[in-house]
Amino acid sequence: MAEAAQAVEPVREPDAERKMKILLVDDIPENLVSLEAALGGLGEELVLAHSGKEALRRLLVDDYAAILLDVRMPEMDGFETAELIRSRPRSRHTPILFLTGYRNEEHLFRGYDLGAVDFLFKPIVPEVLRSKVAVLVDLSRSNVKLKAQADAVRKAEQKFRSLLEAAPDAMVVMNGPGKIVLVNAQVESLFGYQREALLGQDVEILVPELHRHLNLQRRATFSGEPRGRSIGAGLELSGRRKDGTEFPVEISLSPLETEEGILVSSAIRDISERKRADEQIRQLNAQLEQRVLDRTDELMRSNEELQQFAYVASHDLQEPLRNVAIYAQLLAKRYKSQLQGEADEYIHFIVEGAQRMERLIHDLLDFSRVDARGVDFFTRVDCEAALDDAILNIRSLVEETQATITREPLPCVSGDPIQITRLFQNLLVNSIRYRSDVPPSVHIAVQDGNEYIFSIQDNGIGIEPEYAEKIFGIFKCLQPRDRSAGSGMGLAICRKIVTRHGGRIWVRSALGEGATFYFTLPKMRV
Repeated sequence: MAEAAQAVEPVREPDAERKMKILLVDDIPENLVSLEAALGGLGEELVLAHSGKEALRRLLVDDYAAILLDVRMPEMDGFETAELIRSRPRSRHTPILFLTGYRNEEHLFRGYDLGAVDFLFKPIVPEVLRSKVAVLVDLSRSNVKLKAQADAVRKAEQKFRSLLEAAPDAMVVMNGPGKIVLVNAQVESLFGYQREALLGQDVEILVPELHRHLNLQRRATFSGEPRGRSIGAGLELSGRRKDGTEFPVEISLSPLETEEGILVSSAIRDISERKRADEQIRQLNAQLEQRVLDRTDELMRSNEELQQFAYVASHDLQEPLRNVAIYAQLLAKRYKSQLQGEADEYIHFIVEGAQRMERLIHDLLDFSRVDARGVDFFTRVDCEAALDDAILNIRSLVEETQATITREPLPCVSGDPIQITRLFQNLLVNSIRYRSDVPPSVHIAVQDGNEYIFSIQDNGIGIEPEYAEKIFGIFKCLQPRDRSAGSGMGLAICRKIVTRHGGRIWVRSALGEGATFYFTLPKMRV
């Protein structure tokens, strides 16, 4: 059982809480028993040694809160033992109480010279012994706690220094008055100072002279209320190297509470490369903006010239076309049935071609003018009134085809009244013109959501889905010219009008099943 008990490693209590060891040294067993009895009430661990040599062996293994050492012992007396105890660094400061039966001043002087804290004379009073030893035990326990705290502080400091050295930024720690107390290697590399030259210096040594008064003000503000704050994160300032050169830095300040007061850690990062990159980006943006402005001016001049050209060209083209049409019509009227062969048919082709060309030029001019009317022409447009105007403009076509037009209530939008009317007109004409054998039927509706979605549904011939996008192109007409009176510009103008108003237009249809044209217009801003 004893061997089994020895095999179990006892659980050690923390250094500051476990029983303190007291070494009792005397060559007479009865004296050791008396000492044990007197000190047993302290609750500490008592270790017995029957000679000075045995006491030294015990000290090689453990540390003791106090040593009670008999002066008169064979082979090695108490003074010789104490001298050897004091010669060892580990036990140099262990308190020693000499026990002696003789009051001898020479012994007293020698004992105190050897570092004795007190002498107890035999016969020993147990209460006095316990009192003196209890004081020494308390002191030893306090020393153990202080040592443990010192070790913890030392380890924490080492860890903090290691973290500081491992930081990618230059780290400067300063006290309340602004004195530098700690820096890492990055500070030496960034500012060009040796570490020893910075310790104890004002932190303003790292700040250009022009900005030092501002730095003092910031530091004073931060020192007034540092707790719970981390200010200066991303604060851009200027730094000053040992050689006097200045460079841009980004600084973050954080408070550290210590027993010595508030310390402030500063993380300093050189942002010279970032500043250069920002400046390059700024210059590129400025160049890009200028190029955009120049290009916009060029496009505006080009559009203006194109509009002027389209206007002039259309008028210049319309005049000779009118002459061709007029004289061709005079020929047809004056010489009808008088010319040989197919002359009447040729004259008819000339008149029809001139008229078609005139309509084409007119529509092309309208297409070029859509963008010419700026947002200054935008106003509140009643779509009901715009649709009424559109129907009135094509009244003859409606009556000729016996078309039926129905509608649902339409909203008001912000736009160009003339172009909104033209939009409805072109879509109605498209639905009526491409009709089937039955009279045309057109229904206009609108859906209310984030924007207005207008729909114009007809019962016409429809189109194949693969042509749903192509029909909005310029001069796109799916029927042969001899079967259609259109120029192929109507839907292209519709798309341009809708796009100018911030909307979109599309069609859903199938051949022989009619078509539904959709377009969106933004709601009016309240």
